[in-house]
Amino acid sequence: MARPKAFDRDTALQRAIALFRDKGYAGASTDDLLGAMGIGRQSMYDTFGDKRGLYLAALERYNSDSVAEFVRDMEAGGTPLRALEAALHGFARRAGAGCEGCMGVGAVLEFGQSDPDVAALTGASSRSQLAALERQLCSAAAAGEVAADLNVQAAAGFIASSMAGMRVSARAGAGTPALEQMARFTALALRPA
Repeated sequence: MARPKAFDRDTALQRAIALFRDKGYAGASTDDLLGAMGIGRQSMYDTFGDKRGLYLAALERYNSDSVAEFVRDMEAGGTPLRALEAALHGFARRAGAGCEGCMGVGAVLEFGQSDPDVAALTGASSRSQLAALERQLCSAAAAGEVAADLNVQAAAGFIASSMAGMRVSARAGAGTPALEQMARFTALALRPA
């Protein structure tokens, strides 16, 4: 008869995310992960399969939570463009506070397209983020807040790239004020001339 798990899977996963954000996949040893999660080797293998399985579960959770948080910020109220601007500023503040880096950007930089499973997770997250941005920009266009001829797909790609740049800048040491300036500039670029 199998024993019940003596640890909380979600807590262990959040601790693994923190370590992967800080060290990346290659830099986080199994012993580092076990220590951070506070679990034994067999518990990790029984729950996640192996280090790679743990990484994929952590990346999926991180990406899902990150996109959901940004979308919640965009849906918090106000006009579509103002809500997007507020979401960008919230994102900049979180990026500045969490200077250990973005696990999603880290996965892209570490693996690129070399690992199909990682690429599938980062691709799905990117598509989800872009779709949310496109919906918000369409709402802003319908409200007359952005130019009527705005290329929504290009603008969403620009915003997503700016957000990735904020994460990389935070990792390189940029503080919250600098990231807030990037968010302001990104939002300004959307306003009609």
